[in-house]
Amino acid sequence: MVYSIYKMKANLNLGTVFGIKIKVHWTFFFLIAWIVFSELKRGSTTNSILFNIALIFAVFACVVLHELGHALTAKRFGISTTKITLLPIGGLASLERIPESPKEELLVTLAGPLVNIIIALIIYFIVPVNEFMHLNFTETFEVLMSLTFKNFLFFLFIVNIGLVVFNIIPAFPMDGGRILRAILAMKMNRVKATQIASSIGQFIAVIFLLLGLLYNPFLVLIALFIFLGAYGENQIVQHLALLKGHNVEDAMIINMTTFSPEDSIDLVVNKIISSTEANFIVLKDYEIKGILYHKNIIDNSNKNVLVKDVMDTDFKTVKHTDDLKEIYNIVFTKEKSFIPVVNKEKLVGVIDATNLNEYILLQAKLSY
Repeated sequence: MVYSIYKMKANLNLGTVFGIKIKVHWTFFFLIAWIVFSELKRGSTTNSILFNIALIFAVFACVVLHELGHALTAKRFGISTTKITLLPIGGLASLERIPESPKEELLVTLAGPLVNIIIALIIYFIVPVNEFMHLNFTETFEVLMSLTFKNFLFFLFIVNIGLVVFNIIPAFPMDGGRILRAILAMKMNRVKATQIASSIGQFIAVIFLLLGLLYNPFLVLIALFIFLGAYGENQIVQHLALLKGHNVEDAMIINMTTFSPEDSIDLVVNKIISSTEANFIVLKDYEIKGILYHKNIIDNSNKNVLVKDVMDTDFKTVKHTDDLKEIYNIVFTKEKSFIPVVNKEKLVGVIDATNLNEYILLQAKLSY
């Protein structure tokens, strides 16, 4: 239903398809529990409960295919997808970045609903859908009460049509909103197009919220997802516009404390207490050996250990000439965002979320 650069923690890995991890967010199981509870409350049989659970899994299989449509189309434009996460309200494809070209974004976005249209067409020719269309309401209701495979496929047909219709609602950052943003971006700059699409998306989110409070709690979840997603991505686009033409050297921290692998952790703890620094680079003979993260320092503060016993040796570096727009995604999508900056493999500074945010705020002030 949605593709994004946001990261979400999930707790069940279903496997990998085309190099993309398929994960289920823990909240997905609330949906299954809610369906079972609702069916039991209605006095449904075990077969009816299992039928509905199977239908939910089939629907979410279609959602995965929908998200793969986004991901594989994005791959054609050199954009990889780290994972697809299943949520109670749909799916989320985590792209490494959002296409900036309006044409590319339009094609990537349309690929998702197109998958659902193809699925619906396949089912249409497998199941004689016309037979259902010629029945009156009472006859249709009686036929659909049977727990048959034919009815199962018909429900799946209706759901895929519903997914297409729902996804083209212009509620940014849903597919319809992205289509709107792409079309607007063909006529105006991307920042303005995003602001318009985001405002429309948030307005629709408020409508969903009101309807959800009156009729369906799942609409409340969708409303919150749309509202926060629209706000968040609008902020990202504005930030990237402010960083255009700037490199890492413009925003990096140059006055930072470094430690040697043989230093005691007590020295690091004293530095944390006496300054505002929280993370540190570990150097030996001017070579970066590791990073001391605040959590690891605190966790080992009462132990008689050396820096080399605590430092993290799995780290990424960036060059001082790297584009800040590219670094933005690294800084704000990684859990460990304290990144050494090098010039000819020598440490010249560091960049993290805090100082990059401050730089963005300064650029925003200068742009007014």
